[in-house]
Amino acid sequence: MKIDWKPGTMIYPLPAVMISCGSEPSDYNIITASWVGTLCTNPPMCYASIRPERHSHAIISRTREFVINLTTVPLAYSTDWCGVKSGRDCNKFEAMGLTPGKASALLAPTITEAPLSIECRVRDIIPLGSHDMFMADVVNIQADDSYLDEQTGAFSMEEANLLAYSHGKYFSLGEMIGKFGWTVKKS
Repeated sequence: MKIDWKPGTMIYPLPAVMISCGSEPSDYNIITASWVGTLCTNPPMCYASIRPERHSHAIISRTREFVINLTTVPLAYSTDWCGVKSGRDCNKFEAMGLTPGKASALLAPTITEAPLSIECRVRDIIPLGSHDMFMADVVNIQADDSYLDEQTGAFSMEEANLLAYSHGKYFSLGEMIGKFGWTVKKS
């Protein structure tokens, strides 16, 4: 039997990402977020929803760019820490020993330790209530070449040991059970 619950955000698991922003080292910041996702394939677009009171919100609103850095199990401590501490009070890159990398298409830094960094340029900011959604064009992706399949050039999500978030908890991803279309593939 199912029971009714109040409306809420129960779409889990989600990626646990660190969003880096800023236009120069003195204002670089990292915010941990899970309210991120794909909006469109062609053109490639994604979004990040951030509360207006968060320090990164003002930075991204001003610069109109950010980088979504996928996180890994070894980055779990830094991911959580960057989500509960404010960049108003500390330099998160220094505090967590993370390296600001040079983005190819933006002034915002990447996080060198992340296996994949998605460079985003804000197209629109949509106030939604508790969060504002930053709709963005994906202008470049930097991938750690140690996770690229030598034969296909594909990025190996399995090898990267990515981190997921589900209702207040972090998880590693489990074993693959199939790939898109496996249910109808002819032998």
